[in-house]
Amino acid sequence: MKNFVLFLAIVGLLGFTQCQPKNKKMNTKKNFITEQTVEKTQKALVDKYGKTLTERINRGVQQAASLWTQKEGKQEDFEKFCTENFIGDTAKLVETFNSLSANFESIYGNFNKMSLDLKRKLHIDQGEIMPIDDLFGGYEPSAHINDDFFENKIAFVTLLNFPFYSLKDKTEKGSTWTREQWAYARLGDMFTSRIPAQLIQKSSEVTTGADTYISNYNIYMGNLLDNQNKSLFPKGMKLITHWGLRDELKANYNATNGLEKQKMIYEVMKRIISQEIPQDVINDSNFTWNPYSNKLLKTGKDIVFKPEPDTRYQHLLNIFKALHDIDAYSPMYPTNIQRKFEQEMEIPVDDVEKLFISLLTSKEVKQVGQLISTRLGRKLQPFDIWYDGFKARNTVSQEELDAKVKAKYPSKDAFESDLPNLLLKLGFTKEKATWITSKITVDASRGAGHAWGAQMKTDKAHLRTRIGKDGMNYKGYNIAVHEFGHNVEQTISLNDVDYYLMNGVPNTAFTEALAFIYQKRDLELLGIKDNNPNKEFMLTLDNFWACYEIMGVSLVDIKVWKWLYENPKATAIQLKEEVIRTAKEIWNAYYADVFGVKDQPILGIYSHMIDSPLYLSAYPIGHLIDFQIEKQIAGKNFADEIQRIYKNGRLIPQVWMKQAVGSEISVQPMLQATDEALKVIVK
Repeated sequence: MKNFVLFLAIVGLLGFTQCQPKNKKMNTKKNFITEQTVEKTQKALVDKYGKTLTERINRGVQQAASLWTQKEGKQEDFEKFCTENFIGDTAKLVETFNSLSANFESIYGNFNKMSLDLKRKLHIDQGEIMPIDDLFGGYEPSAHINDDFFENKIAFVTLLNFPFYSLKDKTEKGSTWTREQWAYARLGDMFTSRIPAQLIQKSSEVTTGADTYISNYNIYMGNLLDNQNKSLFPKGMKLITHWGLRDELKANYNATNGLEKQKMIYEVMKRIISQEIPQDVINDSNFTWNPYSNKLLKTGKDIVFKPEPDTRYQHLLNIFKALHDIDAYSPMYPTNIQRKFEQEMEIPVDDVEKLFISLLTSKEVKQVGQLISTRLGRKLQPFDIWYDGFKARNTVSQEELDAKVKAKYPSKDAFESDLPNLLLKLGFTKEKATWITSKITVDASRGAGHAWGAQMKTDKAHLRTRIGKDGMNYKGYNIAVHEFGHNVEQTISLNDVDYYLMNGVPNTAFTEALAFIYQKRDLELLGIKDNNPNKEFMLTLDNFWACYEIMGVSLVDIKVWKWLYENPKATAIQLKEEVIRTAKEIWNAYYADVFGVKDQPILGIYSHMIDSPLYLSAYPIGHLIDFQIEKQIAGKNFADEIQRIYKNGRLIPQVWMKQAVGSEISVQPMLQATDEALKVIVK
């Protein structure tokens, strides 16, 4: 998981707006600067600099006027400002762009580093989290920067000279733009809203609170009892929800008592979703618990307990309220749904839903489900949405994998020192492998693990993963390889991209794609060869099933947010009921026929729904991109292609894809490949 989402969200609130609203009537705010002043100013500048600059002049003046308030000055002050600050000379425009770019790198890079440092105690297991740590972790140093840039007029200089272009404009014109024109356009995206600093700060606080809640939500598996009072898991095993529980469930497809363990994990998940879970068993090893009967015991005796008081849904509600308060200051994108999809992802939510539904309703879904049932030798269970049997590691026991990884990586330092070797195995030159990994540092994570990228070239990206006292186990290693993929992308797309304003990727799905590509090669990097002649077909089926799983979850996430906007005064209890209802509705629509059981709430377990608002869609889109990139790099030098592709930087998604693999994002290549795989893999 890419946990850099929080900082990206804050940066987004500071003004990275990239397209016009669908419904312009939503923007009812009356500008302080009159249309008469705008037209007068535009005419004066065109007369001075010539008609060849008409488009840039008209855009720049109009956009600056839309955010100029009485606080900045009168009508004549606006006209004077534009006359004095519009840059008509090309050489001076380039020089100004370079200054803005260098300064923004320093400012945002250092703010990013400060935010990372302030959250260090929350992210890294450095002892007990004190109340002061939560306060610092929730503080966002950059919260006032937008206000400052409008007050000192830097924002207006930027708007005037580097106007923004709508997503429609970028889609129509972007394929013919030079890299410099793209960089200018990205600079133009920076200042298009004026959100009060206190609202940005509040958003940071509640999101950090949710992240801390999830990071400390652990279940002691050795303390779980089945209906025969047996404990199925080793004493001391502590798993975070939902990632740890899910990964343990996956690991038990090839283990002793595996099915019984999986059923128990699913019972735990259902209790978490319903909030019937005893408060006392969360991150506490002093109790034993039967998740089937929901009985809590201490020293062998039943005790009365209090369930978790809908804390899970209160955190989601807190985030919604904080982001809903921002709506009034974001006239171009008056809902967080629009900001997330049209502004940040640059793919409209309707297009995303259609893309997902086209795969969820495909004939291949039932065919792959039947194949999995045959391979398991039983009827599908709801938790088989996480079926992991198409991966090569299912021929190697969990114990063997854990032993191999712990011997190789007894500490975070051992893993960090081996990073260059991992890149060498993937075809990077020694010089490039050493350079990339010199820009990455590894930390032992308090939570499941994440990658936090740098925002200036002099800083390092951070790779966080769980590392036990006796070393890294296979689950931690698998996550670490995923996060390493993020770090490689972050390093290439920051340091090797030609313009700082173009650094990064179109949206988080594109960094997830590379993380998936690395994660799939985890056994290869361990030196475990997969000699299966059907390897590529198995990878296709694995990718397809992963998309099937997470696309449904993403639809739940979207529907819940739509419901929140329709019910902004909802309580945590009402939100819980809606999440469960929606999870069952999506299950019944796209999963019940395949699994043979209705009304399952499993799609509501995902932690991302709680601490990463509307982030889930990045995963299935990432899987589609991953699949198309894999097709592109097949038979080519892995390292060369990855570097070529990710040096494209922050183009809009479909332009990026065309340059990377020659076609737009689509489910069709995956469906076609799945059909081919099904003809070969028959059991």
